Amino acid sequence: MTEEEQTDEISDIEARIEALAEIAERCRKFILASKVAIGGGGALLLLMVFGLFGAGQVAALGSIAMVLGGIVSLGSNVSTLQQTEAAIDAAEARRADLIGRIDLRLVDDVPLKLM
Repeated sequence: MTEEEQTDEISDIEARIEALAEIAERCRKFILASKVAIGGGGALLLLMVFGLFGAGQVAALGSIAMVLGGIVSLGSNVSTLQQTEAAIDAAEARRADLIGRIDLRLVDDVPLKLM
């Protein structure tokens, strides 16, 4: 593999790492929203049980749906986040390996231009 091909592959890997980082950030936002939904649904259900909020079947079903939906969303996004972080680690390791194979030269070895 030539140096130019390695450089192109490194650029491709860096673009993939950036895309994976955006996916990971999106997962973190959904995880936070899922936790809020679980907490909000649980709080609403408790308020209804203690009679502090108007007891209605629609509100009870809505709060249960919030809790269950939040749990499902949380589990899905946590596993996606773990897979994405593993893919980022693998891509970074591949990038480091490719960079290690390139014959880099020190800047001191290059003659200075006269001004």
